[in-house]
Amino acid sequence: MRIQIVDAFTTRPFAGNPAGVCLLPAGPWPRDSRLRRIAAELNHPETAFALPLPAGEEADWEIRWFTPLVEARLCGHATLATAHTLHREGLLTGDSVRFRSRSYGLLIAHAGADGEFTLDFPAAPADEVPVPAGLVEALGVRPEGTFRTGALGDLLTVLPDEAAVRALRPDLGAIAALTVREGLRGIIVTAAAEGHERGHDFVSRFFAPANGIPEDPVTGSAHTSLAPFWSARLGGRDRLVGFQASARTGVVRTALRGDRVLLGGHAVTVLEATLIV
Repeated sequence: MRIQIVDAFTTRPFAGNPAGVCLLPAGPWPRDSRLRRIAAELNHPETAFALPLPAGEEADWEIRWFTPLVEARLCGHATLATAHTLHREGLLTGDSVRFRSRSYGLLIAHAGADGEFTLDFPAAPADEVPVPAGLVEALGVRPEGTFRTGALGDLLTVLPDEAAVRALRPDLGAIAALTVREGLRGIIVTAAAEGHERGHDFVSRFFAPANGIPEDPVTGSAHTSLAPFWSARLGGRDRLVGFQASARTGVVRTALRGDRVLLGGHAVTVLEATLIV
């Protein structure tokens, strides 16, 4: 099995979010235990496995995503990394690829002329909820508001300003305990950008230590909630740019299309390997 490591939502290597990409041969899926072990061995935030589907199906490939600990229901950066890999391998039909996912149905990735890929994902509107017990202590700062993102399973947490998001040093053990107790995938922290001269409209960070991701460098799926959230607060603009302020950093371009969100970004292949066991 060939494995490629791709940095997603970036134009330069060793930035953005690294993903393992494994293109499987046609046929049945390998055992889940094997997929989990491969993902744990790679130890990236997510590893995507893609299986080609027979002609005539509604999708071209079935896709699954694994963190080092669990199978994920949705992953943006590893989907972008897989589309980039298929394009690089000459396996796209036209300029798009259709992925069948187990939790979210059909997901489409479009390749642009400039090397950017655009993911077509379902939007995840957020509903305001009371601040959960222990969140202030876990973050070390009092949020201005907290919102549940529905099926996405995150707690979107609004901080006072961009500087607070960048300076955040959360207690990851407390975050893990809180997310397990509240039935959450992770915690999104976000704020409006300090100024448009920075080239982005909002900033975010993402923490999911209970799922094996202490801090995710760039979280495409979180932007399915961040995009409609900030659109409603920034004059209803349907096109926004999100900057994820992790140590690696990354940029996600978003566009609202009804109940869908388009997520745009580049990717860079940094490593190719062969699994020999």
